[in-house]
Amino acid sequence: QVQLVESGGGLVQAGGSLRLSCAASGRTFRGYAMGWFRQAPGKEREFVVRISWSGGNTYYADSVKGRFTISRDNAKNTVYLQMNSLKPEDTAVYYCAADSAGGSSNWRDYDYWGQGTQVTVSS
Repeated sequence: QVQLVESGGGLVQAGGSLRLSCAASGRTFRGYAMGWFRQAPGKEREFVVRISWSGGNTYYADSVKGRFTISRDNAKNTVYLQMNSLKPEDTAVYYCAADSAGGSSNWRDYDYWGQGTQVTVSS
């Protein structure tokens, strides 16, 4: 079992920045690829970005490329999502997830999920 807890969400004006954190506990964190997903009201869960277990490989959704940056610190069992130049359309609940199979853009492939953190971007 891996327990994931997100933090860092909040209300920010368009053009602003937020940094989300996802703290993991339980089984070996470094063995999992990690992903961030988001879900806005009335919409399906959407892939945002993923990172390999080593941190050496990342993959971003086109909608966030160049604005968001994922990183991980395996010594601290934490993955981060730096979000810059935020737009109102980034408003959603953001979830981190762990994938034992190496990383995917499909939320159904992930084994463990956090409870989510709300990000609201005002115009």
